[in-house]
Amino acid sequence: MEKEVNIVADSVVLPGTLALPEKAPGIVLFAHGSGSSRFSPRNRYVASVLQQRGIGTLLFDLLTREEDLIYENRFNIDLITERVVKATEWLAQQEEAQGLAFGYFGASTGAAAALKAAARLGPRIKAVVSRGGRPDLALDILDRVQSPTLLIVGGYDEAVLGLNRKALEKLKTVKHLEIIPGATHLFEEPGTLEQVAEVAASWFQKYLAA
Repeated sequence: MEKEVNIVADSVVLPGTLALPEKAPGIVLFAHGSGSSRFSPRNRYVASVLQQRGIGTLLFDLLTREEDLIYENRFNIDLITERVVKATEWLAQQEEAQGLAFGYFGASTGAAAALKAAARLGPRIKAVVSRGGRPDLALDILDRVQSPTLLIVGGYDEAVLGLNRKALEKLKTVKHLEIIPGATHLFEEPGTLEQVAEVAASWFQKYLAA
């Protein structure tokens, strides 16, 4: 099942795409990076791999078109965290999501929002995966994250790799740093995004069903 949805988040409506394979153990909500959207080709590829593994996905816009025109909004971690929380609460009310586990997949700045939302929602979020993320933007709450957390970083993305190592030290939950050899920040090198999708899918399969 795949359908277009409208997520009501306080005073705004955020468009999204919900895909739910039969007998899925859970649904992964995607938090895209700054300047991106629910149409992010990298996130959509990862979502397709999760769906092939039987995991549901929800890709949605974190900002309205008008909000996205204001550059500062793209880096307003508190604002996009609130949107992730509201989307999770909306999803929890949908009939097709009843009884399913929830996870987060965050990219770039979206990873910080996903981790902050996970810290707020506690055991309701069963797993978090960060792709080329900026978990350092959520350092103040990382010790409160209960969700098993996987940080994926390209081996050539040295600056972000250092920030992720710092974040890894702050996390007190089940955690792992996966370094993809030969990959830069956007995982544009042949085969690297495929590796991201495979390790992310394995992480969600393990913890969404736990």
